[in-house]
Amino acid sequence: MDMTSLNLSPDQLSFPGLGLNAITVSSTAFTIFGINIAWYGVIIACGMMLAIAFGLSQVKKFGISPDRATDVILAGIIGGIIGARAYYVLMNLDYYSKDWKSIFMTRNGGLAIYGGIIGALLAGLVACRIRKVKVLPMFDVAAMGFFIGQSIGRWGNFFNHEAFGKNTDLPWGMTSGRIQSWITENAGTSKILEGLTAERAVHPCFLYESVWCLLGFIILFLVSRKRKFDGQIFLLYIFWYGLGRTFIEGLRTDSLMLGNIRISQALACISSIIALILLFAIGSKVKRMGEDYVFYKDTEESRALLAADAAAKTTGEEAKGHRATEGSAELDRKAPIEGSEETEENTEAAEEAEKES
Repeated sequence: MDMTSLNLSPDQLSFPGLGLNAITVSSTAFTIFGINIAWYGVIIACGMMLAIAFGLSQVKKFGISPDRATDVILAGIIGGIIGARAYYVLMNLDYYSKDWKSIFMTRNGGLAIYGGIIGALLAGLVACRIRKVKVLPMFDVAAMGFFIGQSIGRWGNFFNHEAFGKNTDLPWGMTSGRIQSWITENAGTSKILEGLTAERAVHPCFLYESVWCLLGFIILFLVSRKRKFDGQIFLLYIFWYGLGRTFIEGLRTDSLMLGNIRISQALACISSIIALILLFAIGSKVKRMGEDYVFYKDTEESRALLAADAAAKTTGEEAKGHRATEGSAELDRKAPIEGSEETEENTEAAEEAEKES
């Protein structure tokens, strides 16, 4: 079927193999005071919040203080946003050098996931040093949070009609008015776009990555219950994400390029191999150590920090209860005084009535 015969408007999307045609998918979620709020930002924010909520529910299991972990997470979010944008801008410097103001316009996209991961890890590392949080167990928790955020966040690409791949005849192949226009304007302009046509559906690469990250989260969560060493979950994240991204990136038509090299694909492949090597190397070392290996959560340092947090929380609750008790007692003291005043007034009124009679 010729996809151009569908006559799709820019915001209309179609999955012809599934019989779903001309579905309106706008990039704008809603408008506040004349400012359009994009689905891209809303979805990424939702992914972040769910990742944070999950992470904070897990940190104690890894021996980390929730209060200290919160500071690290906030630093990681800031670093991740800055890193994602900086990475994307640097890879498209020719474009942004002509319009520096557009660097700060992220509502319509322009965030590179690997830049976000690098930025989040660097900022998180600094925060761990400052707040005296053990790095490896903290990164283990963060890894599972990353997968939650990425799995949800990729749907921001869906609403932007982006992150699609080469032509396909698979049932879930997609197209839209915006996708067709982009292909028509860019087809044949680079080696990775050779043979690309607007007349056929394309791979929904955002969907592939979303599902891959969801599977990754499930695997990491299950492994975390029986992990062999601190840092294992983080390394497994690097391996699993890198493995999937290596293949998915090979399908994409909007890859950031360095010459003829897809930057994200090369980075994914290299990092995945390194992570796999480290998983086996560290795993073998820990196995040889046997019972001599101690998880951070089982150390005196971790137990002392968590005990201190629990004590501080108990003290705070007791202080709050004490203030509430004092307030209640104060009201009780005032009540008799007010009551006696009212009684005196009633007595005086009765005496006056007797005199008059």
